[in-house]
Parts: sequence; structure tokens; C-alpha cells
Amino acid sequence: MDDATRERIQKMIDEHPVVLFMKGTKSFPQCGFSATVVEVLRRSETEFLDVNVLEDPAIRQGIKDFAQWPTIPQLYVQGKFVGGCDIVREMYESGELSPVLEAAKG
Repeated sequence: MDDATRERIQKMIDEHPVVLFMKGTKSFPQCGFSATVVEVLRRSETEFLDVNVLEDPAIRQGIKDFAQWPTIPQLYVQGKFVGGCDIVREMYESGELSPVLEAAKG
């Protein structure tokens, strides 16, 4: 990944408490995994920046390199990588995600 892409990703993560790198948008997710994470965030009443990786090939590959995580979606809360769909869903179901998201609303 080039420095410009890394800086763009870092800036988004730094400037927004909750960021979801996803396929599609929060109003029109374009894969089931992205739709699942959007629904979890909606149920948690969490505002978030949605970044549609389908619109930018550099971000689509760059975010995988950035987190060293091979799949999309990827959720970041307060600058930290939380995980992909399965991790987010499991954290939501176990109650672990709520305090993480609440801290970001502060």
C-alpha cells in the first residue's frame, strides 16, 4: 500500500469515532456480511462513517493491508480495529460490543 492510501485510511479512522469499511453503503449494503454489521450498529443506535470499498480499489486492498485482515467489512471504534462480521456479531450477541460502542458515543 502506498503512503497516500495509508494516510487516507488513517485520517478517516482518526476523524470518526466509528468507521465501517464495507461493500456498499449503510443505506444500501452490497453484501450480506456488510449488511449484518450495519444492522448491528443500527440496533446499537451507533452513528458511523461508512466507507464503500467498491468505489475505490486502493482503499479496498489498502484496508486489508492496514489491518492485516483479509476480509471486508472491517469495523474500527475509537481508532482501533474491532473485527469483521463474525467477530462483531459474536461481540454483539455476547454483550461485549455495547460498552465498546458506548465509549465511542461519549
